[in-house]
Amino acid sequence: MMRWMRTETFAAWAFMAPGLLIVAVFVLWPIIYGIPLSLTDYSVIGETHYVGFENYVTAVQDKSFLTSLWNSLVYVLIVPFIQIFSILMAILVNTRLPLIKAFRAAYYIPVVTSMVAVALMWSWLFSNNGVVNYILLQLGIIQEQVGWLSSSSTALYALMFITMWKGLGYYMVLYLAGLQGIPSELYEAAMIDGASRWQVILRITVPLLRPHILFCTLISLMGAIRVFDEMFVLTQGGPGNATLTSSLYIYQKGLEQFNFGYASALGLIVSVIVGALSIFVFRLNRRGGVSY
Repeated sequence: MMRWMRTETFAAWAFMAPGLLIVAVFVLWPIIYGIPLSLTDYSVIGETHYVGFENYVTAVQDKSFLTSLWNSLVYVLIVPFIQIFSILMAILVNTRLPLIKAFRAAYYIPVVTSMVAVALMWSWLFSNNGVVNYILLQLGIIQEQVGWLSSSSTALYALMFITMWKGLGYYMVLYLAGLQGIPSELYEAAMIDGASRWQVILRITVPLLRPHILFCTLISLMGAIRVFDEMFVLTQGGPGNATLTSSLYIYQKGLEQFNFGYASALGLIVSVIVGALSIFVFRLNRRGGVSY
């Protein structure tokens, strides 16, 4: 028995080894190396000096970084909307209607679409003469054309909408997997007892999806704070610093200005914030205080 268990354990570790090696090399090692690196003024071609916590002091006084951090935290506002809409989409496609698989695939297409292609499409839709302005003008919702991506008051929210549109299909698939694991007998018993459709969703579906909701919320939360592609492709952080996020700012400092020590310090600060928010979500979930 013990020999069989040792064989099974060895096989499990053997299967996990390639993935663990990749994580160790490309995730754990950069994090570990980034800690001492953040305490230096590392230079690729010059001499590197130890500067202690000077990079962290500079970060606290850096208005651009604080703005980028605030924009990243504002971006977190899309997390509950993504979860709500993706759950509703999963419920919608969790049926056996004809062509339902085609609908599932259609909802998932934005997830696998290149960000460059998505950016080109939405830059056209959000342009002054684009479809969005045309529809809103025809409906009387706006009175004049709006520069959705060129105005500091709307650019960040337009990018948030693009992120939500692109990510809904991914979370829908995760929730769909959870829905298909809920016994149909529970729904049938609730219907017999006279429960309405919304009561079934709120009293049965959502509570049983709670582990999936926690996982998807954490993934979405981390993705929102670390969002990069949308800003990099569409706005480059502009207009002004209206769409400058922490990831984009770290990229600019590290890979454009080659200030690797300062960029490492900024990255560690953001990592601590992400970790703190993740712990907060875990504790709320454990206490049953999260309302979805």
